[in-house]
Amino acid sequence: MTATFHDVDAARSLRRLRQLVELETPSGHVPGLDPLYELLASWSSGLLGRAERVVSDGVPHLYVHERVRDPARAPVLLLGHADTVWPLGTLAERPFTAVDGRATGPGVFDMKAGLVTALDALELTGGADDVRMLVTGDEERGSLTSRALVEEAAAGCRAVLVLEPGQDGALKTARKGVALYRLAVRGRAAHAGLEPESGVNALVELAHQVLAIDGLGDTGRGTTVTPTVGSAGTTTNTVPESAHVEIDVRAWERWELERVERALSALCARLPEARVELVGGINRPPLERGMSVHLLSAARRLAREQGLAALGEARVGGASDGNFTAGLGIPTLDGLGPAGAGAHARHEWVDLDSLPDRARLVAGLIRAPAVTTTAG
Repeated sequence: MTATFHDVDAARSLRRLRQLVELETPSGHVPGLDPLYELLASWSSGLLGRAERVVSDGVPHLYVHERVRDPARAPVLLLGHADTVWPLGTLAERPFTAVDGRATGPGVFDMKAGLVTALDALELTGGADDVRMLVTGDEERGSLTSRALVEEAAAGCRAVLVLEPGQDGALKTARKGVALYRLAVRGRAAHAGLEPESGVNALVELAHQVLAIDGLGDTGRGTTVTPTVGSAGTTTNTVPESAHVEIDVRAWERWELERVERALSALCARLPEARVELVGGINRPPLERGMSVHLLSAARRLAREQGLAALGEARVGGASDGNFTAGLGIPTLDGLGPAGAGAHARHEWVDLDSLPDRARLVAGLIRAPAVTTTAG
């Protein structure tokens, strides 16, 4: 039988959301992240176990342990991030507002409202001995300092509940994997007017490489290979000696990421005496639907029993830290944050009326029995 939860304190949720948004937290920004973690630690006190500030390569993260380590019952991990894509000063341009059931402000949707939901869910359960919570500080930059911590926190868990925002209210059951690369080109400088023929133009070589890179995607399989940021040269009258391009690769299956990596590694210079070098690799494995489908079924059952709106599911190209946990073979359900729109956009907003429903859903999943899953 489904647990019955008391009502969420909507005024407290709004107050907490304002406090989090009014702390500016660009990725890795310690002066913003630390006070935000202090708030989360104080709000979770008595609901979870020990709160630990973990610093990796100068970036702080918050790991709140379960209260009791029961070998007979694997824990649940609530997973989120505190960092946003917005630079310092954005809050002055777009302060937190709450009007007609909508809250706006930098990071309100992605994903500070999800952090409030996690705490509301814990309040509804009255505290849970078998729940961990991890909030990282560099997810928006690829989780370069936090991946090991995410995988450590997820180890041995029966489920990972990711409080990232949903897609038009739908839960995210599949995410593309991501690989990131930098292709560097080395040529030879020369005066562009006096003796251009003695140079080796790195920009021309880069142009050849970009066209080759652009052809490595597979539209039918949903694999994208996108040259993004590039640069070359120093002055207008010098044959460029060096150039580079950044490459973003996304695919639904890991083997597709591996195919693209082999193709990128096989790229050769076209111009005589030019050289190319590739660095980078797979940043996040895909979150495949097989790792989410059983948790989705449990969430839909809970929604029906609690009288909540029917839950849709979505496949999205963006990645999250849930990709890491699913890659470990741990059941992972993403997109459990409140409804809204505009992630990474100036118009981002959250539907305040959706906060209590999402909190009840997450609380129900915390209390639900363990699920089994099969990758696929």
